[in-house]
Amino acid sequence: MKNNWKNWVDLRGKVAMVTGGAGELCREMCIVLAQCGANILILDYDREKTAALVKKIRKRGGKSTGLIASVTDKVSLEMAARQVRKSFGGLDILINGAGGNAPTATTNDSQDFFALSEEGIRKVFALNVLGTILSSQVFGKVMWETRKAGVIINISSMNAFRPLTRIPAYSAAKAGVSNFTQWLAVHFAQNYSPQIRVNAIAPGFFVTAQNRFLLLDPKTKKLTPRGQKIMDHTPASRFGAPGDLTSTLLWLISPASEFVNGVVVPVDGGFNAFSGV
Repeated sequence: MKNNWKNWVDLRGKVAMVTGGAGELCREMCIVLAQCGANILILDYDREKTAALVKKIRKRGGKSTGLIASVTDKVSLEMAARQVRKSFGGLDILINGAGGNAPTATTNDSQDFFALSEEGIRKVFALNVLGTILSSQVFGKVMWETRKAGVIINISSMNAFRPLTRIPAYSAAKAGVSNFTQWLAVHFAQNYSPQIRVNAIAPGFFVTAQNRFLLLDPKTKKLTPRGQKIMDHTPASRFGAPGDLTSTLLWLISPASEFVNGVVVPVDGGFNAFSGV
């Protein structure tokens, strides 16, 4: 079924932007949206990874363009927005996928809470919260002025539901993303158009470059004690794979969810539902 996503929703003629699009989870989103017919704009700061993904999508017959910008720099976002208006005429879908944690904002045996760096904490909040807000400002305006309708999808986290040990900044930042999602959904509906919907996906535990050191032992590749605790509390008995987010993403984008607004959908293998008893 995962090879037939194009049968779920027809996105031909739609323009979709994915911030952090060259990242591990968002890369799969870009590929699937292109399979469904959308023209994918991949906004990322990594030129090499962005170019490689654009090439991959085009090789498969999809439409894609790379835009190099930082979600924490409004000037660079506005430059990208001008290009979107000029080259593509508008925007229908915005996925705020840029985010992440930082080792300097993570407690461990050699770095307690009191030692967490201000720089690391600021970086986590800037990337997750500020980046989502700025991108929504800049590209939400494009969406409103060119389409009067559209879909914004933010990427929250299971940490927003249940704060986890060791990652205080990331947990707090993702809680902010969830709260902002609800706020923005109401704001757009009341002040601009109820045809612009804002929702979020909250992934559970997916192994990425940023959290691999917390979940898997780098030498043995076996679960760390923390990874084992997560597995013990995940009824699905596995970590998520990028494709596990696809069906929820397409549902939130499609007309099938046109009465769904301001929600945060967990995709977590049952982690949030399990009390441990």
